[in-house]
Amino acid sequence: MSVVTTAADRARRALSGRIAERHRLGSEIADLDPAESQQIAQLLGTREFPWGITQALSFALFRTYAVPSIGDLLYRTGQFTEQTQKRYDDTVLLLDAPVEHGFESPLGRAGVRRINQMHAMYDISNDDMLYVLATFVVCPVRWVNSYEWRRLTDHEVRGLTDYYRRLGKHMAIKGIPETYAEFERLMDDYEDQHFAFSEDSRAVADATLDLLGTFMPYRLLPRAVVRRMSFALMDDRLLWAFHYPRPTAVERVLVRGGLRLRGLAIRLFAPPRTEPLFGRQTPQVRCYPNGYEISELGTFAPGCPVLHNGTRRTSTPGVDPTWTEVRAAR
Repeated sequence: MSVVTTAADRARRALSGRIAERHRLGSEIADLDPAESQQIAQLLGTREFPWGITQALSFALFRTYAVPSIGDLLYRTGQFTEQTQKRYDDTVLLLDAPVEHGFESPLGRAGVRRINQMHAMYDISNDDMLYVLATFVVCPVRWVNSYEWRRLTDHEVRGLTDYYRRLGKHMAIKGIPETYAEFERLMDDYEDQHFAFSEDSRAVADATLDLLGTFMPYRLLPRAVVRRMSFALMDDRLLWAFHYPRPTAVERVLVRGGLRLRGLAIRLFAPPRTEPLFGRQTPQVRCYPNGYEISELGTFAPGCPVLHNGTRRTSTPGVDPTWTEVRAAR
């Protein structure tokens, strides 16, 4: 046996060992009971795919701005355009509390309570709340399956779905779907029917993209490049709703292909994460270097409630075309 052959065999064994180690946590998740949805969601979001699921949840919230009843409301609060970093941080920290500590823990209950208190200050329909919940379920699954180093199993999809079903119940949302497939249909149908252009919603989206440009590694790039990269990750329905330019085929191939190459590199070379990375530990959360109290996060009166009937929009339901009509006309 030649030295070259021996070295190649050693390299193959080492690579096989790294891949097996990389899949070990997935095997542990597979052994969990589906009822342990909070633990499944925590392991996936803080150890198996911490970067990908964080990106996906951020993108999920970004999508909701394209529904004018949601995006316009966020604009009128002034928080998402004037204090974008703080709103990002507060959202991450509040959603992360039950993931880290569980729904029944004091900190988990405090996080959900603060979310409910904020929502109670505004005139928000159950349909909009249900749609936002659906984005939390669907966007992480689609992102991981498209760009991460492996796809989610049916068991993991069920665990994530059941976790967000529990969150929805704690938020008193009515009509929560039972399965992932039902959430997916709900999200897609709602976007077809309700996505529309609004100047206010676009302002919230622009402010969010500007914030993205301050995060590493994006802040090393020109702001225009970061925006074009962001557009390359958006589907036509979302681009249309914000009146963003449609990216070229080359831009989409480069950006999406780059994310897939990242996933492949992790699969082949990166060691598995042994310690969880919670939202409060990420470098994107920057407003609370000295710590925070969950009860002090988010928005507070005065100035509430903000009602839908004060919405300023440039599209009118029943008059302006829906995405379904636009797509059919193409």
